[in-house]
Amino acid sequence: MRTTGEGGVELEVFVDGPEDGTPVLFMHGWPDTHDLWRHQVAALAQDGYRTIAPDLRGFGASDKPVDVDAYQLKNTVFDMLAVLDATIGDSAKTHVVAHDWGAAAAWGLTAFLPDRVHTFTTLSVGHPNAFRDAGVEQRARSWYMLLFNFEGIAEEWFEQNKDLMLASHPDRDDVVKALAEPGALTASLGWYRANAHPRTLVSGPIDLPRVTVPVMGVWSTGDFALTERQMTGSKDYVDGPFRYERIDGAAHWMQAEKPAEITALLRDFMQERQP
Repeated sequence: MRTTGEGGVELEVFVDGPEDGTPVLFMHGWPDTHDLWRHQVAALAQDGYRTIAPDLRGFGASDKPVDVDAYQLKNTVFDMLAVLDATIGDSAKTHVVAHDWGAAAAWGLTAFLPDRVHTFTTLSVGHPNAFRDAGVEQRARSWYMLLFNFEGIAEEWFEQNKDLMLASHPDRDDVVKALAEPGALTASLGWYRANAHPRTLVSGPIDLPRVTVPVMGVWSTGDFALTERQMTGSKDYVDGPFRYERIDGAAHWMQAEKPAEITALLRDFMQERQP
């Protein structure tokens, strides 16, 4: 189905499972689409959950605005509200499962709108201020974020180094093919240009309400981009229950590399906090 998000952006949304099932909203990150969650969606829909997996703006079959400001995280928060309103109604709650940039946006969704969220599971990316607190090691791992801010140069660099950048992605060939479509790579980099500008290196902490819903943070030992500290430190910004899980032997895209393990964690966490 398609629905209209913030600013008139059209979003493609994939819904599965019984209509009366407990909702689970899946939010992917760069450079993916809803398909990154295919293993978890199939398993949870069979369990009786109502799975909702949109292509976030700039990715997949959703619109790809040319204005960089369109990719500010707040716009994705509003997008997800539109998706929820269209799929489960304007007051119903959902479990939220998110990864990478989707997780960054989901921290905002969960902090500002806890009345729409049962639980929040974040893969790879911790709270924005825990990311900031993680120090020099995290800044060093984030070098590519600054590179991606250079329009034209970043696109050319990626074309020359895509095999290196996506070496650990289980779906690398499909991702490269999708990014080769006209405008797709530049649209995807809009997320970095709108939210990871060099000025963020010297800006203060992000002013977010404290998170009050149950949170599970999942980090994988082979993640080249993110430190464990930025995930474990997220508990300092959560007033609700906080659970931490470490996945050994997986890289950044753990839900595709170790799908059974991630699905088992989701089942356990959501059943434990079942409304």
